[in-house]
Amino acid sequence: MNLEEQIDKIKKEFYSELERVKDISDLEGVRIEYLSRRGKIRTLFSELKNLSEEERKEAGNRLNTLKEEIGQSLERIRSALSKKPEEIKKFELFDFSIPGQNFEIGYIHPLNIINEELYSIFRNLNFKVIDGFEIEDDYHNFEALNIPKWHPARKMQDSFYIDEERLLRTHTSPVQIRAMESLTPPFRIVTVGGRCYRRDAIDATHSPVFHQIEGLVVDENVSLSDLSWTLTEMMRGIFGKGINVRFIPSYFPFVEPGAETLISCPFCMGNGCNICGNSGWIELGGSGMVHPQVFRNVGIDPAKFKGFAFGWGIERLAMIKFGIGDIRLFFENNVDFLRQF
Repeated sequence: MNLEEQIDKIKKEFYSELERVKDISDLEGVRIEYLSRRGKIRTLFSELKNLSEEERKEAGNRLNTLKEEIGQSLERIRSALSKKPEEIKKFELFDFSIPGQNFEIGYIHPLNIINEELYSIFRNLNFKVIDGFEIEDDYHNFEALNIPKWHPARKMQDSFYIDEERLLRTHTSPVQIRAMESLTPPFRIVTVGGRCYRRDAIDATHSPVFHQIEGLVVDENVSLSDLSWTLTEMMRGIFGKGINVRFIPSYFPFVEPGAETLISCPFCMGNGCNICGNSGWIELGGSGMVHPQVFRNVGIDPAKFKGFAFGWGIERLAMIKFGIGDIRLFFENNVDFLRQF
């Protein structure tokens, strides 16, 4: 039997004996048999002198590899045998076939779905998306919007005041004022998903915290037809191509003329159903042409420039689109509710 065959034989014998090891004492016996000064590996090294130089180099490399492999195997078994009995028992009793812990993937909030759709729509319409301050001063939240001191919206019971001059904004319309103060016409701006605060009692349709989309266009030749087209494009982007928009005259201090905006019911397509009260129309929010006094308040000449504005609730849009009947569901962080989207 040549040296190569002896190396293969010793390797097989080693692993065969390793399977019979029960404790540290058995393991030490295997180590002495193979790696001691008189062990089988050392004996094979002593036979290298009988080989040619080329054969000696190749056989020597194989012997070194086998010696290292045997040493690593012995150390691995020694480490396992040195564990405490309770650790070994715990390891042996663990069922590795049990499925691992599942990590549930999150869900997009319905308000965020609407916000992203609105962002996309108004970017395509070449609007500049901006944001504003949630803590506003009295001037930007009321006075500059043509809401005088005696107006009911100024009363403490309607707003969260921090002090006499500062409050949590009651709508996103202050964004319009700050935009007109800093931008030179013509421009188109929109703020999407702006958080607002009012001292409303919580019920299925009211919340002290809610979100709005606010849009403003200022140019030399702007009319109600431009407003109607813009809102129609927005609603068709949210609800589908069959949606139409109509206006009902209404009063808002910062627009003249002002209107409540209605859309044709996306559920019955204007034919009448229980959701729209069989009217075929659903009310969404206010809009209108910017009041000349608001232009004067921000230093824009109302004789030269016109503008339109609108402000709608994001929750209202989401409730209609997804058939949600209670506004409180948006804020409860209920996973069963969110996984529907």
